[in-house]
Amino acid sequence: MRKCFALLAIITFFSTLTFGQDVAGNSDNVAPPIKKPSRDFVMLQFNYDNWASKPAAVRPKGLGYGFNGFLCYDFPIKKTNLSFATGLGVKVSVIYMDQQYLKNTDTAAAAIATFADTNAYKRYKFVTTYLTAPFELRYFGNKLNRNKGFKAAIGVQVGTLLGSHTKGVRTVNGSTVKDKENTNRYVSQWDFAATARVGYGNFSLFGSYNLTNVFKDNVGPALTPYSIGICLTGL
Repeated sequence: MRKCFALLAIITFFSTLTFGQDVAGNSDNVAPPIKKPSRDFVMLQFNYDNWASKPAAVRPKGLGYGFNGFLCYDFPIKKTNLSFATGLGVKVSVIYMDQQYLKNTDTAAAAIATFADTNAYKRYKFVTTYLTAPFELRYFGNKLNRNKGFKAAIGVQVGTLLGSHTKGVRTVNGSTVKDKENTNRYVSQWDFAATARVGYGNFSLFGSYNLTNVFKDNVGPALTPYSIGICLTGL
């Protein structure tokens, strides 16, 4: 009987010691802290912009640039590493012209958008701004922490025109003059672009190719925008 009590005491002692170590070590007896995965709510894109399939009469120059900023919501696809995301933001594109300006103030009914030669401007740019919704199918190598690991996405961006303008800088009698004209007459109301990006952590390489032209059908040259740049995502 004494041996039984002694054995019971030894088992109780070691069981208590083991339990204490488990609690201190945050073992299965203690629930781990809940971690919510990041969702890449914010998406910022900084691009080099240009036009493809442009006629010889249209001469963009230098480094055109663009900026896209979106707030997105991410919907995980069950327990996979895939998700679908959509959101809303703005898409801005700036293209500089090589000694050309856009004739966009002609009031004739049959007027079309054309780029005319000029030596008057030191700088001349054409700017478009669209309210844009991105739609993406996303893959995350690390689905619990999307701020780390490989990631990739394909999708489309659908935009509606907020505004467009041209701005030229010239010198008159030694003074700098800036000419700015706002008109949406010739510019496409809708903007559709196929997109793709691939990267690691918060940084990705980004590319897009438009399915629509800069100008409306039959009112301007066929110019297809494209963009190449970097994408910053997080939160």
